[in-house]
Amino acid sequence: MSEIIVDRDVACELRDGTTLYANVYRPARGQYPVLLSRLPYNKNLPAFSHRYVDPFRLVEAGFVVVIQDVRGRFASEGTFEPLAQELADGYDAVMWASRLSYGDGQVGMFGLSYYAFTQLFALMERPPALKAIFPAMTGSLEADSFWRNGVFELVAAETWLLDSVAPDVLARRLEREEYAEAEKVLTKDLEEIEAWHHVRPVCDWPPVMKHEALQPLFQNFLAQRFREPIANHPEHMNGTYDFNIPAYHLAGWYDNFLGPTLRNYERLQASNPHQKLMIGPWGHGQFQPEQGERFFGLHAGGDAIDGQGDLTDQHIHWFRCFLYNESPGEEPPVKLFVMGDNVWREENEWPLARTVYTPLYLHSSGQAGFSSEDGVLSWEAPGVEPADGYVYDPDNPVPTLGGGTLFFAGRNAGPRDQRPLQTRPDVLTYKTIPLSTPLEITGWVTMQLWAKTSGVDTDFTAKFIDVGPDGTAYNLTDGIVRVSTAMPDADDVSRELLELEIDLWATSYVFQAGHALQIEVSSSSFPRFEPNLNTGSTMLESSTAAPVEQTIYHDTHRPTHLILPVIPRP
Repeated sequence: MSEIIVDRDVACELRDGTTLYANVYRPARGQYPVLLSRLPYNKNLPAFSHRYVDPFRLVEAGFVVVIQDVRGRFASEGTFEPLAQELADGYDAVMWASRLSYGDGQVGMFGLSYYAFTQLFALMERPPALKAIFPAMTGSLEADSFWRNGVFELVAAETWLLDSVAPDVLARRLEREEYAEAEKVLTKDLEEIEAWHHVRPVCDWPPVMKHEALQPLFQNFLAQRFREPIANHPEHMNGTYDFNIPAYHLAGWYDNFLGPTLRNYERLQASNPHQKLMIGPWGHGQFQPEQGERFFGLHAGGDAIDGQGDLTDQHIHWFRCFLYNESPGEEPPVKLFVMGDNVWREENEWPLARTVYTPLYLHSSGQAGFSSEDGVLSWEAPGVEPADGYVYDPDNPVPTLGGGTLFFAGRNAGPRDQRPLQTRPDVLTYKTIPLSTPLEITGWVTMQLWAKTSGVDTDFTAKFIDVGPDGTAYNLTDGIVRVSTAMPDADDVSRELLELEIDLWATSYVFQAGHALQIEVSSSSFPRFEPNLNTGSTMLESSTAAPVEQTIYHDTHRPTHLILPVIPRP
């Protein structure tokens, strides 16, 4: 293709008269399928507008590329109301794109994070021109981002609001001189955001309260009012999600949206067999082969997947299959990176059909045949054993150390050595003996936990870890459960024996010979999650906290254990 035209600020009028603006990359002549991406982070900034996808290569492959500012952001008109607005606006934008004079009437959508939400919510409105999507690292169809099992994901929410949303909100609502002063304050607060994470209640969070223009959006966000149109949407009310559309789901083992992305794949697969899933050893929007403190090999990166093409190539192949009716070939639908072995592998399904779900039990120290100062993990069920306990104090929560996080500037993410946390009295650790042969764990990981608390409400956390022969303890995946969410009908949780399930999401990891499996049990990971105040109130509306005594049982009648997706190996 000899010539590529870039049209800037192309107007798209919505049904209510609001105009959105887009940049269009297109061939100089002819009509082609349109690939649409809708974002709230400025279509004119290359680091955000197309990120890991090259629009010029998409045009060369026979597509028109449209990158649009969503309602109320940057060039587009209107007031920004996160998520909910993308239902009707998504439908209108898709149908507008299908009518462009240089389009052929077909539309595909692509993008990561919020740009993937815009795909899912447009899909819920079923625009007839939408033929295929490529959602990457995104939340669920329920739009429950920033909450996990009833727990507020504090650092992700505060970072997103202050870093990604606030600057343009202030720029649109303030006069130039006012904005110049507000921007200085905002910049200073962003530079000190780690200290601001400690401030409660969140409803009075000073970095927002300093700016009157931010307060309505912040209050609606905390109250989850933006979710109401989505929760009341007919697709949710009937629970079918029968969308019948090809979708390529891109995920990362250390992404903060890993669980929802995998469940989106499972749900959409039920109505359309043309689903594809790729899971790399990546963090949120981070496709480098080095994540956290580990390097997974050059072929782990998004620019040379398995030593072959990059993520733009994946988009070209996917959309040519469904917008040009090209054969997808015999390629299996799932491609995942197996950490530990550090290789890519193709699979026919997710979860893997050959999975053997196997319990791994917690024991007291010195049990299961070997001596240890810490607790023990064993494939054998426990007998008569004493419980373990600790005091959880919300004023001294366990610090977050890596994982699927969304910190400012990508800090504190990925696999990191957990040993600094394991000397704390409120962190219980349980470990197997070193393995004699490799063991593969690929799939969903859960914990069945029997516990007791002295509080009226509390949280429990679990973290799954690989311990190397040198003692390094790298986190793989983790989870949290809030008792009041898990047991909404309990009159007094402090009087109850708590039988809880902790969803640790998923991983794919080969524990090599000489390595050990480890689990950490505690009650907090701050500031990734808001600490439970143990009072029945949350950090969102209260500052008063109380320490509680936590008891973890692992005996014949209360056998706390992991359920691991073991993959048989030749």
